[in-house]
Amino acid sequence: MDEIPFFTEAEKAELAILYKKLYQSAGDSITKKHIRDLKKYITAGAVEKKLKRNNFGINPIIRDLHTALIVSEEIGMKGACLVGIMLHELVKTDILSIDQVHKEFGEEAETIIKGLVKTNELYTKSPAIESENFRNLLLSFAEDMRVILIMIADRVNLMRQIRQTDNEEDRNKVANEAAYLYAPLAHKLGLYKLKSELEDLSLKYSNREVYTSIKEKLNETKASRDRYIAAFIDPIKKKVEAAGLKFDIKGRTKSIHSIWNKIQKQKTPFEGIYDLFAIRIILDSDPDKEKQECWQAYSIVTDMYQPNPKRLRDWLSIPKSNGYESLHITVMGPDGKWVEVQIRTRRMDEIAERGLAAHWRYKGIKGESGLDEWLTSVREALENSDSDSLQVMDQFKMDLYEDEVFVFTPKGDLFKLPKGATVLDFAFHIHSKLGSKCIGAKVNGKNVQLKYKLVSGDQVEIMTSNTQTPKQDWLNIVTTSKARTKIKQTLKEMAARQFEFAKETLERKFKNRKIDYDEGTMMRLIKRLGYKVVTEFYQAIADGYIDVNELLDKYIEQQKRENDPHEDIQYRSAEGYNLQPQAFDETNGSKEDVLVIDQNLKGLEFTLAKCCNPIYGDDVFGFVSVSGGIKIHRNDCPNAAQMRQRFGYRFVKARWAGKSQGRQYPITLRVVGHDDIGIVTNITSIISKENDITLRSIGIDSHDGLFSGTLTIMVGDTGRLETLIKKLRTVKGVKQVSRN
Repeated sequence: MDEIPFFTEAEKAELAILYKKLYQSAGDSITKKHIRDLKKYITAGAVEKKLKRNNFGINPIIRDLHTALIVSEEIGMKGACLVGIMLHELVKTDILSIDQVHKEFGEEAETIIKGLVKTNELYTKSPAIESENFRNLLLSFAEDMRVILIMIADRVNLMRQIRQTDNEEDRNKVANEAAYLYAPLAHKLGLYKLKSELEDLSLKYSNREVYTSIKEKLNETKASRDRYIAAFIDPIKKKVEAAGLKFDIKGRTKSIHSIWNKIQKQKTPFEGIYDLFAIRIILDSDPDKEKQECWQAYSIVTDMYQPNPKRLRDWLSIPKSNGYESLHITVMGPDGKWVEVQIRTRRMDEIAERGLAAHWRYKGIKGESGLDEWLTSVREALENSDSDSLQVMDQFKMDLYEDEVFVFTPKGDLFKLPKGATVLDFAFHIHSKLGSKCIGAKVNGKNVQLKYKLVSGDQVEIMTSNTQTPKQDWLNIVTTSKARTKIKQTLKEMAARQFEFAKETLERKFKNRKIDYDEGTMMRLIKRLGYKVVTEFYQAIADGYIDVNELLDKYIEQQKRENDPHEDIQYRSAEGYNLQPQAFDETNGSKEDVLVIDQNLKGLEFTLAKCCNPIYGDDVFGFVSVSGGIKIHRNDCPNAAQMRQRFGYRFVKARWAGKSQGRQYPITLRVVGHDDIGIVTNITSIISKENDITLRSIGIDSHDGLFSGTLTIMVGDTGRLETLIKKLRTVKGVKQVSRN
């Protein structure tokens, strides 16, 4: 690539070194033909000048080579993963088609590239993901575990590359995202080494003073710390050697970020943190002797130093869901200092250092890690959740960092759940039908309620009843996203079934008593009975709070009241009916309404966009205009898609708060129908009967017996507007009513 101007001289030298390293690291996982093809396509991409550098000026080919090396050497994935990393930029920029990839490099490479292209597209506007794209990012992750691993490696690579950048604003965005998203993901997947690096670099970029201070203090105390570690290790070494075990033993200083966390949690200065390091004993054990020899080493350590029984962590008998296996014990060392000791085998250590990929190598790609199940629950929560992206994000982060509890069924089957999980969580974890019928459980032989929080070692027998159904307050009992999603889904289905049942019951009673049903009359009756939402009215029928026969009597009474003789009305064709618009004060109410902008900001100056005329109750967003003011648009505004595409960074969250009483907004409705005698009079009559709705203007076009009219009305909120639209649709001859 010497003749390609896309590369600087320094990059050409770096390229040669990286290419050689990756070639050696990949070994025979990539065929020589694929290597030749890779080189050919990458060269073509650089020559065609379609590849672009990112916000930090990093060459994409150099970046991908670095990422591929991390994936190969530090995570341990080879073959198709490396091919996917090297080719995804070429697919993204249309230098190479996805069909060509499938044909020349196989289905696995194609799958990985699709995932990488999808996730990378979300970063086109900013070096960090925007909140509204967060759900899409997680859904992309949830489709293939390997895509998550590659994205973590790429973020580690990017964090290493931007040490010297002048673009501090973008570096801070990248660093913050590394801390709140990629480090927790690395933790969940068992990539503890990469997790620590992401956290340390994030702290370094976002709070350099704290990082430098802790680093300097660690350097100052290094000599005394090394002496202490040597004094602690020496007697253990002799005893373990005497026992005939093959092993390595070493002291490891904890990461700067974890020390900073301890300083904050314990509210103590650096000097007050006692456990700055951990001792690790790594045994070379045969597979069938692993547990036996780990416990043997544990016995040697605890014979020499007093253990703290509360700090024993046995992930040997029951590994973590990401495959992590180890024995952790805290013992009292010389000079009365507590020291953490970790005991594991060489195999366990590789899984602890390299995470999921190493676990797959030993256990098979499906593994026994429980991570497939976790990803499935993530996917279900994202696909079915009604909550916004920020709520999903909070739940996702909780799931990532949760400790685990291990519980048993009466038959002895073992299940892992997040710490804090309840009996109800456990029931839904086993099966959604079991969860829906759960009335409690027997835990260790004793009856407990649904909200009982499980602890490790509990034996749980779920008790059910065929009459039990999910309740709204169950959402306050469960902690897992799987249970929450299933409960919400079931409650929705139940509400829909009850609504239909109540509606059918009412319709049947109307037919039995031979009463003509008029939706407009029914809507007015529902309103008179005090129901704001139609679904609440039908729910009351389903629950037996409303007697249907009494309701029919009230309906007949309502009809009589409305059919009382009024003054004779002179009917005319719609063609000649045009009511002139009345003057309207643009400032009427719009700025006095309480809108919550962004997170919790109230009282900001805003105007309502004229392109979509939002009103109280509409789903809205704020758009920061060039002048600095905020314009409020409906989420379904016809201009929203284009605005988001071009100016996504100027979008802010907005929602209505308080009440809409006393406020009115102009809305234009389009009515299409037959030019029947009196149709316009009927329409205006309905509007005039509505409280808090005013007709401002009507414009009518009539041709060949059809009319198309526009009505401008003043209305307080979406509830009143929807009710009016339903009533207008019941007018004889009206075919269509829509909001402009």
